[in-house]
Amino acid sequence: MKKDVHPEYYPKAKVTCACGNAFTVGSTAKEIKVELCSACHPFYTGKQKLVDSARRVEKFKEKMEKKAAMSATKKEKKPRAKKSK
Repeated sequence: MKKDVHPEYYPKAKVTCACGNAFTVGSTAKEIKVELCSACHPFYTGKQKLVDSARRVEKFKEKMEKKAAMSATKKEKKPRAKKSK
């Protein structure tokens, strides 16, 4: 086996989350900075955060409201009388 091929392993590497949570894990990096951890991730906390930068959700809701309004106005119109032969 070649010497100096593998990186150094740190059994107590410090992981710091953006929410302020910190814990230790084994890693080849001494310090790791993450944006989400198990303390703040929506899957683990049960709190859903909806990040919608392009207004896609609002646009979809507006579109569905327009369709509902259109179908309601169509239902209000009287049906045409059938032509008899």
